[in-house]
Parts: sequence; structure tokens; C-alpha cells
Amino acid sequence: MTQAAMTAQGPEFRAAGTDLSERRRSGVSTGPLIDIAAQPDMTSMLWGADGTLRIGAFTTIAAIAGDGRITAAYPGLAASAQGLATPQIRHLATLGGNLAQRSRCWYYRNPQIACLKKGGSDCPARSGNHLYGVAFDLGPCVAPHPSTLAAALLAYDATIVTDQRGLTIAELFGDGSDGTADNALRPGELIKGIELPVALAGERALYKRAISRTHAEWPLVEICARAVVKDGTFQFIRLTAGGAAPVPLRLTAVEAALQGKPASAANIAGAAALAVAGAKPLPMTGYKLDLLQGVVHDLLERLAG
Repeated sequence: MTQAAMTAQGPEFRAAGTDLSERRRSGVSTGPLIDIAAQPDMTSMLWGADGTLRIGAFTTIAAIAGDGRITAAYPGLAASAQGLATPQIRHLATLGGNLAQRSRCWYYRNPQIACLKKGGSDCPARSGNHLYGVAFDLGPCVAPHPSTLAAALLAYDATIVTDQRGLTIAELFGDGSDGTADNALRPGELIKGIELPVALAGERALYKRAISRTHAEWPLVEICARAVVKDGTFQFIRLTAGGAAPVPLRLTAVEAALQGKPASAANIAGAAALAVAGAKPLPMTGYKLDLLQGVVHDLLERLAG
């Protein structure tokens, strides 16, 4: 693939530009820019009379993390927003930008290297250094999905609203089988906001990530966990993972093992072991399976307690 082909790109939207600016500086993104106007429907949080919530795509991560009503109704979303990046980035970065950010893979971020997401014929990380790659090998690209909020919104069955249609998280990001794109947005399609269903009564939710440094690091694995525990039993359980697959992932085997079951230490330990069900780690990413099980076990114990 020629350098000219790698740099022939279409226009990109710019909001806060926390990811786009970095790609522009490195030369990975070179196409024309379309600045997004901060329209009211993209900057507001609108609560419906039925208890649903629409959050505009221009809303900052910090605003989501710091909103008391969101914390009460959707605690896993608020905790995930609070847990990502740094305070400086959270006050600038937007909900839409977090969902639409590009791959963090260092091969993709190198402007001199062609990869599937830049029109190349293969994934150089697969045969190269993929230490931070996926533990669930679902398709040709082995870069983990970069959006923390995508995993949290998957846990809440959110709908992504664009200027053309509504999409579930699974529809927006796919199943990992297409390694050429980060999402299913059409050329020129703009994320306008997200819609959340009515809050679940009695819910507790937590977020946790495993990272290789103390602060400001991309997660090796991350989990958003929701539960309703009543009379010592898991009446509702939902877990989603990021950092482990090319798309946000629901841990359905863990959910099935605990739904309607006593919140006992034995049940929690058995369910946490199922967090890696279906995993296909790469030669360098087997360590993520231990991290995934450990984070899930910790969150389940805290939710049960």
C-alpha cells in the first residue's frame, strides 16, 4: 500500500478533538475537518416523563460523571465516566467523541504502517507485538475496543441516536468480524446523543479497570457491573467488558450463572471463572484472562456485600 493511498481520507467531525488532534499531529488523520456546532439537542440531558434519559453527544465526560441524577439512576455509567482518563481530559472530551474514537493500537497510530483500518491487507499486530491486544480473538483485527463508555452503555441497553437512525451498541460496533472499521457509522453520519431506558429500581453498579500504571493509562481490561441483590439473591445481574475484545463484550455466561442464585461466595467464585468463557487469547495476551476473572470476582463480591 502506498503512502498516498494511506493518506487519502474523507472528512472527519471535530468536537473537543482529544483523539483527533493527536491523530492529526502524528499524520494518521489528514482529511478535511468538519467542526460540530454545539446545538442544544447535543449538549443537554433531557429526562422524559417516563424516566428515560437522552444525553447529547456534546456532553462532556465530566458532566456525566458529576451529575447526581445520573449517578442515582445509572450508577454504572457515572462510575465508568468517572474512571476513565484524567480530570483534564474528562472536562474536555465528549460522549460522542468517546464512542467514535479510533483504535489505540500502536500499528494503527503509526502513519508509516498500513493496517486493516487504514486500507491495508492484514493486521500487523497479529504477527507483531500485541501485548495489549485482545483476549477474545473475534476477527482479523486484534486491537481491543477503546471506548469505556461503549461498554457501560452496552450494560444499560442504550440506543445511539445519529442524524440518520438509531443503533444499539451491538449494531454500532458489530461483532468483531469486520476488522476494517471502528464502527458502522456511514460517511458523514453524526452521533447526536444516546437514549437510556427507565432506571432499574434497587440497582447497585460498579466500574473497575486493571491498568499497568497508577494513573491515566488505557485499561488492560475493564468491567461495568450492575446488580439488584434482594434477600441474598441476585435478582438481576449484568456485566460488560472492555479492553478484552475488538468490541464491547457482554459476559453472558457470568450473568446466567448468577441470575436468580444466592449471592454466596461459592456462586460468585464459580461465576467469575466463567468470565473467560469463549476467550481465545493471543500468544501475548493470556495474562488478560487472569485480570478479567479477578476484576469480575472483586466487583461481584462488592455488589453482593
